[in-house]
Amino acid sequence: MRLGKQLAGLALAMALVCVAYAIPQDSPRQDMKDAGHATKNAAKDTGRATNNSARRAGHKTKTTSKKAAHKSATKTRHGAAKVEQKTQP
Repeated sequence: MRLGKQLAGLALAMALVCVAYAIPQDSPRQDMKDAGHATKNAAKDTGRATNNSARRAGHKTKTTSKKAAHKSATKTRHGAAKVEQKTQP
């Protein structure tokens, strides 16, 4: 009988401890701070993604422009050589 009372008391004490840990929650002030930090981190992530995308787009534009310039210069030289051959006596 004595063991049963001790187990009941232990179970009650454990239940009270669990409830005591569950009750303290963040205050509204802490919730606002956490939301601010989350917003800040999201803005940083967005900035990094934008920077990376802009860098890639700039590189792609640069390489495509160079490729187009070289191709048109080659075609211009080729066309000039054809005209030169036709106009020689």
